[in-house]
Amino acid sequence: MAEDVMRTFIAVDLPLNVREALGQVSSQLQDKLPGTAVRWVNHDKMHLTLKFLGDISTENIDMVEKVLSSEASKRPVMEIGIGRIGAFPDMRHPRVIWIGVEAPSELFDLRRGLEDGIARLGYNYDKYAFTPHLTLGRISRKASAVDVRKVGNVLHECQVGFIGVARIDAVHLYRSDLRPEGAIYTRLYSAELTDPESQVVG
Repeated sequence: MAEDVMRTFIAVDLPLNVREALGQVSSQLQDKLPGTAVRWVNHDKMHLTLKFLGDISTENIDMVEKVLSSEASKRPVMEIGIGRIGAFPDMRHPRVIWIGVEAPSELFDLRRGLEDGIARLGYNYDKYAFTPHLTLGRISRKASAVDVRKVGNVLHECQVGFIGVARIDAVHLYRSDLRPEGAIYTRLYSAELTDPESQVVG
């Protein structure tokens, strides 16, 4: 990859207690699925992706940051609820294992505003509707049909209730460097959402 291009995404972070709870769910699944072709996400790196940008020119970083700042300033601090396990495209043919996110309309507004702003810079809209989720693991494309079926069976039997609440007070631009030991995420920029409680009424 050329040095003037970097792989990036826009996301919101999760508090430590939520990440640790997600890590416990992930560990339980890993115990039930030893040796299967699942690439598990390190719970320390779990986040809610709002927009994956892919490879962008370093020259465009400033413009992307301005979009983040503009959209964040219009949106209030919010809370999301986390719980319930699922899979894409479905539980019988899993390729991505996830934990669900119950999000208020403000998060969808934020995401839509970001996508509109990024599109004005010449980047494509996503092909799929935004479904907020936290990825626990991805099944390898090389996985056998038996492996995929086994993962699906375990997910069907797995009961994951309400995990917790995350307060969302900022949106972040991350760089992602793919390494053999896993992706390395570096925060490039953060834009704070508006906190009505901190504003002094004149």
